[in-house]
Amino acid sequence: MEPEIEKIKSGYSDYFLARLSDREFDKLSGYIMQEYGIKMPPVKKVMLQSRLQKRLKELNMVSFKEYIDYVFSQKGQQEEVIHMMDVVSTNKTDFFREPIHFEILSSHVLPEFYDSRGNNTFRIWSAGCSSGEEPYTIAISLAEFAERNPGFDYSIYATDISTKMLKVAIDAIYKEDKIEIIPMVVKKKYFLRSKNREEKKVRIIPGLRKKVFFERLNLISDRYNTPDTYDVVFCRNVLIYFDREVQQDILSKICTRLKRNGYLFLGHSESITGLDLPLKHLQPTVFKRL
Repeated sequence: MEPEIEKIKSGYSDYFLARLSDREFDKLSGYIMQEYGIKMPPVKKVMLQSRLQKRLKELNMVSFKEYIDYVFSQKGQQEEVIHMMDVVSTNKTDFFREPIHFEILSSHVLPEFYDSRGNNTFRIWSAGCSSGEEPYTIAISLAEFAERNPGFDYSIYATDISTKMLKVAIDAIYKEDKIEIIPMVVKKKYFLRSKNREEKKVRIIPGLRKKVFFERLNLISDRYNTPDTYDVVFCRNVLIYFDREVQQDILSKICTRLKRNGYLFLGHSESITGLDLPLKHLQPTVFKRL
């Protein structure tokens, strides 16, 4: 049987979009849920079809059957799955998103640590860092605190499932409109403007970039081989993509990497209600490890 295709008219050229059948969607969504814990209900079929069109084009494939056969082949498991998850993952983020968290970090968490630190380095994990705006916002907050408090040192570990987003984060180059909300005095200290002013881009300064270590990590892995345990974990607007059972599993593992009396920050729409976790609720989306 010939693959089902839809002819689309665009300007002066014709091209073909493969259609994802219900059976093909079920196979892909089931795999994504099983291996990565990301919910893919039927309402996301059109979204998945649309996002994977680029992969079919780059691989010169004309049907999702051909693509799925490749994904589940030995070569596809080694080479294509990472690319598939890059396009499947949602990566909405901004600098100083949910600013109350950074106010709490600067006014409460950091002074508490500084008063009892000894010679310890303050360590933060940004779990689900996307294109880097969150860990660099954290770095700015910590750098500002370090400027006022001699001897304070810090490191940031940032992880995401998307290699594409991690590359953006490591490069640390952003459009100028991404930092519009940041005060000018902060922009001048921590961002470099591109020499080509037509590009309207900025880059995080080297001193801040070297404080953040990026790595790919799948949050539903059996265990997290993170390099340290952490004083604070940011895991914001990540859990919403998982069902309750997976949320319990992820947060339980995060708690094993969170120091006693360490802090966990979740997204504004996320909750631990009904979950069995060694966490004390301090205020909406802010918790302390017992």
